[in-house]
Amino acid sequence: MTNQYGYIRVSTREQNEDRQLLAMRELSILEKNIYMDKQSGKDFDRPQYKKLVRRLKKDDLLYIKSIDRLGRNYKEILEQWRVLTKDKGVDIVVLDMPLLDTRRGKDLMGTFLSDIVLQVLSFVAENERTNIRQRQAEGIAAAKAKGIRFGRPPKPLPENFHSVYQRWKMGEITGTAAAKECGMPLATFRYRAEIYEKAKLL
Repeated sequence: MTNQYGYIRVSTREQNEDRQLLAMRELSILEKNIYMDKQSGKDFDRPQYKKLVRRLKKDDLLYIKSIDRLGRNYKEILEQWRVLTKDKGVDIVVLDMPLLDTRRGKDLMGTFLSDIVLQVLSFVAENERTNIRQRQAEGIAAAKAKGIRFGRPPKPLPENFHSVYQRWKMGEITGTAAAKECGMPLATFRYRAEIYEKAKLL
């Protein structure tokens, strides 16, 4: 008897898996046969996926919503597809891509078409991931160029900073003494003093 399984993946704990879960339930897959990971698809070192693969037997049927839910690493997607379909003898259905249904076209042409579609889609999935990373990097660089700061805002300067800074600048006290009076490490004092100096020059 063929057992049906579903695999769901969301990249972070904040992302919503409802769309994928609903698709699996509409196929009447038993809850115990639905496996879900909440982590990145950069590799296949995922606890629920590993548990699923151990459980899969020959002629079982595995559903995934889209190819990027299986993973995002082009080479590893192809390798896992080979392990599941060739080594374990499992059928896979990608719901968002009807051409990727290994139950159809078991002949040479069907297998050939399926392999081509898989390779193209896997490449597109990884390429999109690379493009997202590039867009993020470009966005951050553009924001920094506009003076937008990232990370936590700096703590407000202590009330005595101005007077301590002036005494330090005049050489009346050492940097170590100035930092101590301001209640901050020496490196922090020097960093804040540099910003303070630039702000005064603007």
